[in-house]
Amino acid sequence: MALTKWAVDPTHSSVDFSIKHMMISKVKGTFTSFDALIEADPQDLTTANISFTVDLASVNTNNADRDNHLRSADFFDVENQPQLTFVAKSIRKTGDGEYNVTGDLTLHGVTRLETFAVTFEGEGKDPWGNEKVGFSANGSLKRSDYGLTWNAALETGGFLVGDDVKVSIELQAVKQA
Repeated sequence: MALTKWAVDPTHSSVDFSIKHMMISKVKGTFTSFDALIEADPQDLTTANISFTVDLASVNTNNADRDNHLRSADFFDVENQPQLTFVAKSIRKTGDGEYNVTGDLTLHGVTRLETFAVTFEGEGKDPWGNEKVGFSANGSLKRSDYGLTWNAALETGGFLVGDDVKVSIELQAVKQA
């Protein structure tokens, strides 16, 4: 099957993350502005062309002070590094509708290979006849690998902000003409 172009349906998609706070709990957040370029046969992603862009200024953790701190030079430095990008380099099928998607992730001026576990969730037509597909992606990255090293030592030992960031993406896309 030929590759088909798909456009992200942002009202039915999300880019979420979580990170340990004070070594005892997790803080969750989301990015409200993102897009992807997808050319794929949804039944076989191994030949797909996938690139993803996240507007880092759109971070939302339900706390304005924390969100502003994340946008600052201590973390994302959105003034100088406004986007996170991911470009798939290899896609390996690991099971029925299951893939490992490896590519160049660029954040804070650093590019590294990262792998996400991607699941094809299905396809169907919406009430208006538009063809839609759904995917889930999960992975983790170390923020220190990208130069995001701001932290504060805790009186009890350890650090305020964890290094491992869990990433979860739910993506619905609509077939383009």
